[in-house]
Amino acid sequence: MNDLKAQQRRKAYDARNAQADKDTVSRIICAQITTHPAYRQAETVMWYIHCRSEVRTGPTLLQEISTDKRIVIPYCTKDEQGYNKLGLWRLEDFAELVPGMWGILEPPRQRWGEAGKEIAPEQLDCIIVPGVAFDRHGGRLGNGAGYYDRLLRCVRADAVLIGACYESQLLDRVVMESHDVAMDFVITEKSIYTGLGRTFSN
Repeated sequence: MNDLKAQQRRKAYDARNAQADKDTVSRIICAQITTHPAYRQAETVMWYIHCRSEVRTGPTLLQEISTDKRIVIPYCTKDEQGYNKLGLWRLEDFAELVPGMWGILEPPRQRWGEAGKEIAPEQLDCIIVPGVAFDRHGGRLGNGAGYYDRLLRCVRADAVLIGACYESQLLDRVVMESHDVAMDFVITEKSIYTGLGRTFSN
């Protein structure tokens, strides 16, 4: 199964890297997200800050922090057992951020855990999730580090998970293991796909 995941990951990375006109296509995807009913109803929304060839979220994030929504971004840290974990930061101004792991903007380490800025997973109403590949049923293939898998198992059952990707990143069926979490929706520049629902296996 890991070999098949590696093959799928390589194929999707190549497609994502080769995606033409990423700025324009990303704007279309982000507009589809911000006008989606689940997003519009949410009060606390987590976005990711893009890196490399991911769907580019920066311009939309700049716009969204000036709305009445509470905007949250993740940063990479470790839990008490040393496992990869996403911290959650309430973003009010890009000036709060500094380059962190892989050059991705994040809050400075000395402010991690700050009262009023640190958000608990249970507070999230909607999460915009990056990925290497998705399928039309809500399946997601990440980078393999487990950051999002661990976070998504901690959010409320009614929190809406939206996968953001280029249509070129879609596979017929992503290999899903017991720890993988499916999306409620997958949004591309061409369509909005409704997932089959979230299942959690132990």
